[in-house]
Amino acid sequence: MTIPSYFVAYAPAFGAFGAVLGSFLNVCIARWPKDESVVRPRSRCPGCGGSIAWYDNIPMVSWLLLRARCRSCGEPISVQYPLVEAATAVLWIAALWLLGPSVVAVRLALVATILLGVAITDAQSYLIPDGFTVSGLAIALGGAIVGVFLGEQLPFVGPWDAVLGACVGAGAITIIGWLGEVALKKEAMGYGDATLMAFVGATVGPVRALLCIFVGAALAAAVFLLMVYPVGWWRARRAGADFEAPLVPFGVFLAPAALLTLLFGNALLNWYLGRMFG
Repeated sequence: MTIPSYFVAYAPAFGAFGAVLGSFLNVCIARWPKDESVVRPRSRCPGCGGSIAWYDNIPMVSWLLLRARCRSCGEPISVQYPLVEAATAVLWIAALWLLGPSVVAVRLALVATILLGVAITDAQSYLIPDGFTVSGLAIALGGAIVGVFLGEQLPFVGPWDAVLGACVGAGAITIIGWLGEVALKKEAMGYGDATLMAFVGATVGPVRALLCIFVGAALAAAVFLLMVYPVGWWRARRAGADFEAPLVPFGVFLAPAALLTLLFGNALLNWYLGRMFG
């Protein structure tokens, strides 16, 4: 397989920018669930609270040079920081590989970055901050308008489908949450899931928004029924305690489902309709 010349030329820049954005993403993941500003104060050690100098804040490199410890207090620095930076860099390079050096590739990379932040935050705190979803919705709607003028839209949808998709996505997940609350007699879906699906719907349109919810539910069912519930039940049994089913952080599964339906949703729908109706 021949590597395109544009990829060799632009991949370092895309990767470097993605790593820097991943560093900022770490700040958002740490602060937004606590309702803290991501602008001030500047980056600081979570252990001693000391400010981090710029040379100790170089994505991935500083973590390795510092041997995963704070320069001031020596407290360990979580491996999450370089992993998020590396993952974001990979997402940006992958977007370049898929769509070339284009505005639509940047849109894909931004959406993937936000979805990564959503998944990590929901997994850690069962919370999807508005900072991710509202900014994502603005990027999706703004990108749809820009795409009209540039003639670069796919795999995204146009402005009208973006608005309709936001309404369908948020409305569908809200109805599902209400039905779950009626059936389970407790909250089944958070407000963050609705704003997340508004963002996703504005990205993929109304039809793929519904497909995203289905794919996300399938992923959640597979993981919880095949892994989380059996392991939890076995541990509770060994400890002689009653097993309590854990909450499902649905955003963890909606995030990858959104990326899958954005890239492959149309192909999946065409395959399904072809199987159903020939």
